[in-house]
Amino acid sequence: MASSLKFTVRRGPAVLVAPASATPRELKRLSDIDDQDGLRLHVPIIQFYRQNALMGGREPAPVIRDAIARALVPYYPFAGRLRELEGRKLAVDCTGEGVLFIEAEADVRLDHFGDELQPPFPCLEELIFDVPGSSEVLGSPLLLFQVTRLACGGFILGVRLHHTMADAQGLVQFLGAVAELARGAAGPTVRPVWGRELLEARDPPRPAFAHREYDEVPDTKGSIIPLDDMVHRSFFFGRHEVAAIRANLPPDLRSRASKFDLLTGLLWKCRTAALALDADEVMRMICVVTAHGGKSGVAIPKGYYGNAFALPAAVATAGDLVAKPLGYAVELVKRAKGEVNVEYMRSVADLMVLRGRPHFTVVRAYLASDLTKAGFSNLDFGWGNPVYGGPANVGVGTSPGMATFLVPCKNAKGEDGIIVPMCLPGPAMETFVKEMGTLVSLPAEQKQDPMLPVNRSAL
Repeated sequence: MASSLKFTVRRGPAVLVAPASATPRELKRLSDIDDQDGLRLHVPIIQFYRQNALMGGREPAPVIRDAIARALVPYYPFAGRLRELEGRKLAVDCTGEGVLFIEAEADVRLDHFGDELQPPFPCLEELIFDVPGSSEVLGSPLLLFQVTRLACGGFILGVRLHHTMADAQGLVQFLGAVAELARGAAGPTVRPVWGRELLEARDPPRPAFAHREYDEVPDTKGSIIPLDDMVHRSFFFGRHEVAAIRANLPPDLRSRASKFDLLTGLLWKCRTAALALDADEVMRMICVVTAHGGKSGVAIPKGYYGNAFALPAAVATAGDLVAKPLGYAVELVKRAKGEVNVEYMRSVADLMVLRGRPHFTVVRAYLASDLTKAGFSNLDFGWGNPVYGGPANVGVGTSPGMATFLVPCKNAKGEDGIIVPMCLPGPAMETFVKEMGTLVSLPAEQKQDPMLPVNRSAL
């Protein structure tokens, strides 16, 4: 099975790809949403592509490398390096040095990865190689690309992004520009907008919300999940599973709850029960809520590729989450998401400046991000859309059990749905599956799927 798959990757030297033509040399400040502590890390994305006979045997690496160079002209800040100014303020020194690019090949076929591609992926550290010295916060390349050609003629595109530069939508926007250029376009359809001053703190800063997502919580009971004995499973939710979950809600909530509300409430409740915590422990469900699209009232212009989201937290005790019906958790998630508006975003920026750009809470916290509409599955570099496109692993930084992503996918039967990767200690995972089984009837293959050990070196 794919989890035990072993193969050899032969990599060429890592090279810097600079913008294809001259770009401005300047210092550009990040926003006060961008440079918070929780985003000062590199995040991996992976895309799997089949062979395409219509490409006439063209090699993907040079096609993509050339398109990156051309895309870096309008997106020239990506070719720079981060510097830290007074007050921990981050800014991009637009040096034009370029991004890292690796060309590789692997003695494995795409079908060896199995019928359902989902994280964590085998040999991930070979598919997105951590070039020594490249993963520092300051002075390192802001993007790393690795194109690995497979024995079947398909290829894998690994991308690593410095998160302070862009959110998922911003990264997809840049990769979409690369894809358009790779397919022969004269230039990107969407014009990039820097505009980071839109999300800077007010003067003077004046936070107006409680922001429980940034509470300072002491880890008095060893509540951060240890890395030992961690296992991974991914769960597929199609329309039948979603309908079963919705049936557990009171009638007035069934019509108001989104899929994200349903799944996040379910995961929060079952995960809390699985961790067997004291009833009085305070739990946080942190929801990534985008400001793109105008729903929050923030005027984020088309083409803006910086981080434009908030992290509102639903808060409840472990005892209440376990004992009360599913609707309790779902309602709390929905209410937390509903707080986000233009004033909330300004309040987050103000808090960052006043409190030295803190990290979001990790003690007794769990984070969920909806990537179903991000667009990773629509990135076509000329070989068609990917078989899988999205996060390469589970977790946030060094906390693999703390976060999960909702990723669009098809199951082995071709049904559209959402895959949700989970990472928990072994005994907790067994309990988690049982808890979910009381609220939703999982297909037999998901009940019987063995627990997969986490590839810790890839986290």
